Amino acid sequence: MHILTWNCNGALRNKLDALATLQFDIAIIQECEDPDLSNSLSYKTWAKNHLWTGKNKNKGIGVFASPAVKLAPVDLELGQLESFLPCRIKDSFLLLATWTRQANSPTFQYIGQLWKFIQAHRAVLSTQPTVIAGDLNSNVRWDKWDRWWNHSDVVRELSAMGLESVYHRSRGIQQGSEPEPPFYLQRNPAKEYHIDYAFAPVAWLDECSAWVGDSDKWLQWSDHMPLVVRVDPPDDA
Repeated sequence: MHILTWNCNGALRNKLDALATLQFDIAIIQECEDPDLSNSLSYKTWAKNHLWTGKNKNKGIGVFASPAVKLAPVDLELGQLESFLPCRIKDSFLLLATWTRQANSPTFQYIGQLWKFIQAHRAVLSTQPTVIAGDLNSNVRWDKWDRWWNHSDVVRELSAMGLESVYHRSRGIQQGSEPEPPFYLQRNPAKEYHIDYAFAPVAWLDECSAWVGDSDKWLQWSDHMPLVVRVDPPDDA
């Protein structure tokens, strides 16, 4: 199964041809508009099988699946956490689409939002096959010595639940040592960061792979490059 995550930087309706060049079964797209409220017929048609959430109809997070993939929402209490879209794939595993944000939180911003989600829903995440993927706005290089919800802390908690980053597993590298940045701040090649991730069950990762879009092509569309991972869930998934 191929899972894509991409912060499209808005106006996804105008970027469908670029996405069509990629192979994926599920696409997690941040900063996209709500297909149900869009005036674009082509976007509505493309998004026949989707879920979407957001406070602004022009800038939310969507999960878009191929017609063969059964997609259903999962009702989890989110409170003020931003932004998470939990859903069930093929009645087989939980997908948590993510776009961690500042969320008007004085303390638990960005990766802190995922840390709080894990604390609230640990039983849900750890008792069933789960994939967590999206724009985390985080990297181990930004850990702070006096903070208990650093990027490293979240990675350790996910590892304890049997989830690993597909990119790092497939490359055999450590967090913070990424050679292929999927994000360029202000689309500046000199400001490159690895802040997009996909975590999946270790049992699915024997022959996993990961691909990051080439900046020469994708910077025209967004400050983020798409990250596509291939995992091997059980046949019933």
